[in-house]
Amino acid sequence: MFDYTLVHWLAFLSAAVFLNLSPGPDIAFMLGQTLRSGRRYGFAAMFGGWSGTALHVAMAAAGLSAILATSALAFSVIKWVGAAYLIWLGVKMLLSKGDSFISNGGGRDTKAQSVYWQGVLVSALNPKVAVFFLAFLPQFVVEGAGPVGAQLFLHGSLIIVVAAFIEPLLVMMGAKLGAFLKASPRVGMWMDRGLGAMFVALGARLAASTK
Repeated sequence: MFDYTLVHWLAFLSAAVFLNLSPGPDIAFMLGQTLRSGRRYGFAAMFGGWSGTALHVAMAAAGLSAILATSALAFSVIKWVGAAYLIWLGVKMLLSKGDSFISNGGGRDTKAQSVYWQGVLVSALNPKVAVFFLAFLPQFVVEGAGPVGAQLFLHGSLIIVVAAFIEPLLVMMGAKLGAFLKASPRVGMWMDRGLGAMFVALGARLAASTK
């Protein structure tokens, strides 16, 4: 079971690295939270994104992602909910006064949990991720190597494992930049404006997307 060649693993892991380096709403949210609130919240957003991705992996392994790929209604519903959520996050940042860069020392656990669940939603409410996994993962299914669902789940899970070697480094670098920005509330305010505009743009792009 799970008998793959070295060429297979080299091809898959190379693709997984490029996939994790590709910018998307989950990466943008993770870096945005790191810059705005620090390393703790960047990691919370990162784990939330991984949890949302794990949901997509489980759906692909179970064949549920096929519903999004074949049903225009299901795809549209998830797409519009996801787009609205991204735009809502963006508007909150646009209306911010930059105070997110100033640590208030209170409610840290509660805020980290909130950021985690926001990260889950940012990833889970992106139907293009589900459709992508449905198209990407089957390319690495090998006949006779094991049940198809198990192979899909294995390769999807390994994408998250690869992310564990990449995204924490991004959070650490973002935290250093965020620490510099905290010294200037005015810069922090404009950073919030920029991040807010980016999330609104991501939401609009998702809303305008098709399969």
